[in-house]
Amino acid sequence: MMRLTISSLVITFFGFGILLSSCGEDDACVEVTWYQDVDGDGLGNPEVTFEACEAPAGYVSNSNDLDDDDATNTLVIDVDETLFQSDGNNLTITTVDCTLSDGTVTKCFQVVSNSVPVDHDMGPWCPSNISDDASEGGIWLEGGEVYDVDGAFIENMANFYGDATWKMYDDEGNVYITETQQDCIDAANPNVGDEYQNFCVECLPSYITDIAVSFLIPITPVFQNTPAQYQMGGPPGMNTIPSTRGIALNGVEFSAPAPVNNILGAYTLAPFDDAGGHINVNQGYHYHAATGVSYAVEQSDGHPPLIGYALDGYGIYARTDIDGNEPSDLDECRGHTDSVRGYHYHVDAAGNNNFINCLHGAYAN
Repeated sequence: MMRLTISSLVITFFGFGILLSSCGEDDACVEVTWYQDVDGDGLGNPEVTFEACEAPAGYVSNSNDLDDDDATNTLVIDVDETLFQSDGNNLTITTVDCTLSDGTVTKCFQVVSNSVPVDHDMGPWCPSNISDDASEGGIWLEGGEVYDVDGAFIENMANFYGDATWKMYDDEGNVYITETQQDCIDAANPNVGDEYQNFCVECLPSYITDIAVSFLIPITPVFQNTPAQYQMGGPPGMNTIPSTRGIALNGVEFSAPAPVNNILGAYTLAPFDDAGGHINVNQGYHYHAATGVSYAVEQSDGHPPLIGYALDGYGIYARTDIDGNEPSDLDECRGHTDSVRGYHYHVDAAGNNNFINCLHGAYAN
């Protein structure tokens, strides 16, 4: 779309020309940029601007319109704290003042979770023997696919990855599994020792009895024209964009993609349970994929259910609707707009070890 900037405007009424300019020569004012609002939804088109001291008719001060010919994108849905599942112990929600990444001063929900889901059990992760079926183990995410980590999967690791170094079981078929909390800590270290080579890493719920994970989410989302891209690593303080993707309605974190290359590079396997989660002693129980196990709020129009919120306050919905169809108009963040839910996201396929790709709303600093 062509960008149009208007600094003065001539309007003709019955043959008489009237010049509207942004400021007279003797006026003491500071011109600011106003954005055209064709559809009257209160959001401005960033491609059509007007420089003036005061807003001309049909112009607004923000440039947040996704489509200035369609008012449906302006619907903004607040975070609904009543949808979070709680047994009175797993999470608390309070309202606090906050400042967003675009400078907006607003209200946020501060959600403090112990990372323990109340809607499903955690685990299992590692089968104990290569004869075990899928009910004894979790899942693994590889190449966009979800694999059951059953005994046969463990037995076939060398063929699966084309590397004869893999052999995670003894002569009786018993799988090598971490046994203690210290094993869990050491095997999750970036510099895994050789003593854990060919181990299945299984961190247990008993290791995270005193975890408190805090999330700060704007109650009313504020759309940004330029999405915030997730970044990993870098010097401390250089990147303020949260790596956490969001929070499930049961209070469990939607985490960044699991570092599977690092895990496999140490010849270890850290499976996820059937809900797509596993445990880190610092992070608690957290998800790396949405598999349809966690609590969801069904939609009356057949739209995929709501499963959580991103850290910009926009809803995160399942990938497919009741007919198994995925939206075809998702943007780079995996979001789009409809007339019921406003702007919102849809999760990636579970096998991709991913939820959403970026944040299209302002996030809390």
